[in-house]
This record gives sequence, C-alpha cells and structure tokens, in this order.
Amino acid sequence: MTAPLERPRRKNPVLRTRLPTTPPAARSRVALGLTAAAALGRFELQVCRDCGAVQYPPREACHACLSERLDWRAQDGAGELLAETVLHHGLELYYRERVPWRIGTVRLDCGPAVVAHLHGDCPAPPARVRVRACLDRAGQAALFAIPEKDTPSMADDRQLREMTCDPQHRKILVTDGKTALGQALVRAFVAAGAELVWVGHAEPWKRAPGLDALAALPQSTLVPLDLTDARSVENLAAAIGGKVDILVNNAEHHRTFGIEARRGIDAARAEMDVNYFGLLRLAQAFAPALRARGADGAASAAAWVNVLSIFALANFPPHGTYSASKAAAHSAAQCLRAEMRGSGVRVVNVFPGPIDDEWNQLLLPPKLAPGGLANAIVAALRSGVEDVYPGDVAQDWLARWRDNPKALEREVAG
Repeated sequence: MTAPLERPRRKNPVLRTRLPTTPPAARSRVALGLTAAAALGRFELQVCRDCGAVQYPPREACHACLSERLDWRAQDGAGELLAETVLHHGLELYYRERVPWRIGTVRLDCGPAVVAHLHGDCPAPPARVRVRACLDRAGQAALFAIPEKDTPSMADDRQLREMTCDPQHRKILVTDGKTALGQALVRAFVAAGAELVWVGHAEPWKRAPGLDALAALPQSTLVPLDLTDARSVENLAAAIGGKVDILVNNAEHHRTFGIEARRGIDAARAEMDVNYFGLLRLAQAFAPALRARGADGAASAAAWVNVLSIFALANFPPHGTYSASKAAAHSAAQCLRAEMRGSGVRVVNVFPGPIDDEWNQLLLPPKLAPGGLANAIVAALRSGVEDVYPGDVAQDWLARWRDNPKALEREVAG
C-alpha cells in the first residue's frame, strides 16, 4: 500500500539540486487528440465510424477496415493487467532521475492493448485495473493504470504525483485575498494540506471583511500585492519568489456594460491593467524562479493557475470590456504555458461561468459559489488537468462555442 506522503524535509544545501527535465514530447498531430482529451481530464480513444473498431495507438486510418472516419470517444479505461516490468535504467534524462519506474501492458475491455505507467498499489498480473489519461511533465498525454478500487493514500503514489500538482505540503500564493473567491481559495488550500499560503492584498490600509480571519489561520500569511504596481509585484517576488510552488492568479477588475453604454475608457483601462497587464507583471517577476521549482523535492508539484472567465472564449456584450480583458489574458496564458512547459511547470486555465459576487448580481442563476469554484481549482491541481470549465453555464457555453462559434456570437448578442 502507498504510504502517506510525509512533509518534505528542509533541503540540504550540500546535496545536488535536481534541475527540471521533461519526458519525450514529440507527438504526431493525430496523437495530440489524446492529449487534448487528457488536458480536460478525459480518456478518449479513436473509434471507427464504419466498423466500430477502437484504435490505439492513434492513427490516420482504421486498422480493421482502413476507413478514415475515426472519432474520438470517451472510454471507461477498465481492463486487465497482463504483464509488468520495473525500469532501473534509462537513456532519457527525465526517467534516469526517477528510476525505479513501474510500467505494464493492459488489455482494455474495449479492445486495444496499451503500455501504461503503473500505480504502486496495482497488484501483480493478472489483475483488474483502470487506465486513465494524464498529462506528463511535458504536457503530453500519458496512460496511467490505477487499482480497480481506490486504496488509502492512493494520490500519494510517487509516479502518480509526477502527473499531478497536488497542493499537499506545497507553498502557495493567492494573489487577491479580499474577494470571496480569494478567501475560499485560501481555506480550500489549507484543507488540502498546503504548508503555507501567502495571501496578497492591495491597499492594506483598507481592512476587507474576512482578512482578519485568514490572518488567524496558522498556514496563511498576508502579504502586500498590487498587480497594477510593478514595484509591488517585484518586491514580493524578491521576498518569496524562490519559495512559491503554486501561484494562483485570481485578482481581477470587473465592471459591467459594453462599449456604447459607457463613456470614456477608464473602466476598460482598469480592467486591462489588472486582468491582462497584471498577469504579465506577475509572469515576468515570478516565472523565472518558479521554473526552477519544477523538479524540486519528492513532492515536486509546481503550477501556475489563472482564473479567467468563460467569456474569454466569446464576448458577452453586457460585460463586454471585461470579456475582452479576459480574452487578452487567455492569449497571454497560452504564451506562458508554452514558455513554462520546458521546465515541467503546469499552467492551469480556469474558465468559470458567472460567480455569485457583486458584479454578477443582475445575472440570473445558475451562478458559481466561490467555495465551489475554489474546490474545483483544488480538484484540477490534484488531477493534473490543464483547462477547467466549472459550473453549468461554463459547460453549456463551451459546448455551444465548440459546436458553432458564430451561432454563439449571435445568441449572446440577442
């Protein structure tokens, strides 16, 4: 059985510091379909539309009838472990640092046989297991076999933690603790076992409700942070930047109305200054040190979380300039993800629907409770996904956007 993860010991400065490396990342374009599903926490394989054969590995034509009509469909991952081995040597730098490494062959109930990483609690073959698609440190899909039934401390498996960003025993920065979401995030991370949570707050002379309660938590520390002030961001990065394992950027400026209904650009400028330029200031100050944390310690789990909005995909005219600022932040986050991938740091983008807060008062339910969104972010880190769409509105918006972006544009404009 997997032993519960112990709190990492203080680093010995005499020992060698392991530098970040990533597994092999080369994939064909068709194979990236497996990665696209894994980024959302789904396990999908190609299924032939003509003969129904399930394909693995991904290919351009059906292996049974040569049809090119292959659709990606969700699979339950149930199967039988046929054989296993343990690697003690490897030519790839990433695995050389992490051997011994257990892998095995699994015959899926849906047909194909796959080679998968093996959880330590999987029994010796023959045995029933479940296969899931995870993202490895290179951001590519990797198949991982876990026991058929959950076991105690299953999430603490050494190999599985290489595929996730569990906040347990990690040091976390939440950029805005004044909002209901920020305070819910701090409580959720403390409940998840975070070692330390820094809580940013701009304008410290204004005592926002709830900040005193956060300051009373043994694991949380209030720190001054104003994303509109480059010096404030740089000063905090100089103080704690080398210690942050997970950064959660939840700070935002949100105002209603679109373009015609408001004179001037002051509100739009303020939205861009926090939602877009604030992200750039954070990235320039914190990303260089965070990249070095990608291989740090037995509990290595380095991540950057951006709380965006489902309105970043398609503009919501009643909140038009806010939507535009989140779209700009989404584009910047994609650039950040590409730059951080080489060091194994996962960039998680969260696209919630309307949150039940001050600026969404006039929107009809359903709306996301701050606590529900915070729990979704913790769950995303634990499962190792890249993109999260919490809430009914976000799921509906995403489905319509994927089906027909132009139709969605017309629907929301009405």
